[in-house]
Amino acid sequence: MSSYRSAIVGLIGATLCWGLSYIMSAYLINFFSPAFLSFIRMVLTWLLVLLLLYRAGKLRWPTRQEWLLLTASSLFGTLIQQPLYFSGLKLSSAANGSLIYAVAPLVAIFMERLLYKVSLTAGKLVGGLLGVVGVVIIISFGGGQFSLSLGDLYLVLAMLGMTIGMMFTPLLVKTMPLTAINIISGGLGAILISPMVAIESYNGGLIATNNASIWLMLLPLALITATSGIWWTRGVAVTGPGTASMFMNIPPFISLILGHFLLGDEIYVTQLLGGALILIGVFISNRNASKKVVQVNETTSTTEATT
Repeated sequence: MSSYRSAIVGLIGATLCWGLSYIMSAYLINFFSPAFLSFIRMVLTWLLVLLLLYRAGKLRWPTRQEWLLLTASSLFGTLIQQPLYFSGLKLSSAANGSLIYAVAPLVAIFMERLLYKVSLTAGKLVGGLLGVVGVVIIISFGGGQFSLSLGDLYLVLAMLGMTIGMMFTPLLVKTMPLTAINIISGGLGAILISPMVAIESYNGGLIATNNASIWLMLLPLALITATSGIWWTRGVAVTGPGTASMFMNIPPFISLILGHFLLGDEIYVTQLLGGALILIGVFISNRNASKKVVQVNETTSTTEATT
């Protein structure tokens, strides 16, 4: 299997895992405060990444520029994204959360244009407009009537943080192996989010259940997060942020179904309409996407651009 095809398979696997993790996170947020849940999830995920990847390649100390890129990526992708994501889930629903995240491909396409000068066609503009309309429908009429909650706003900001953080990956893979990126960024993310846990505790907002079975649920969630993170980082590195992000339309439909049967979240016709518009927008915006692929080595710093 070619590097590109294996990256595509990994992206599909990652987004399938995310669909399940949305549901698990929406359930666990009832037993933990947002910052603490983010921190515990990050630490467990990082430990599993270490276990999975430590022997896969040699690690080296990043350069000053690499540290800046890693820190910026973790700042947006972890420090901003994680707490806002869990806070949003607490005030909104798993279905709304996953569907809002489905607009990330469209955001990524516009960011690629600004940062990497990737061509922006009329199809991409039409697709972006359809995606925005779809999200407005979802977050405004998610309860069968017009309503815009603070939780939805948190989820939108979390989605933007994740998308911005993803934009640093193409720069990092030029000089760093994927193994090092996954291991170092995971630990850095846990460190960055720890002060928020301290603040949460100081303000009396830290919540942690004493139910052992709930704590055990964190292990499969961390495993799902670690595995999907490894697949996702490689997919972004090989195919580019815009192409990789289009697979983020898969989790919403998984979450809609699982959220309905496992959490009792209602599915409204307006949500299905919004989801359909997002999918159409993603298809239109990516149908003429660039086929340029970056071949990356998993354990060394060598990169090779191919078409």
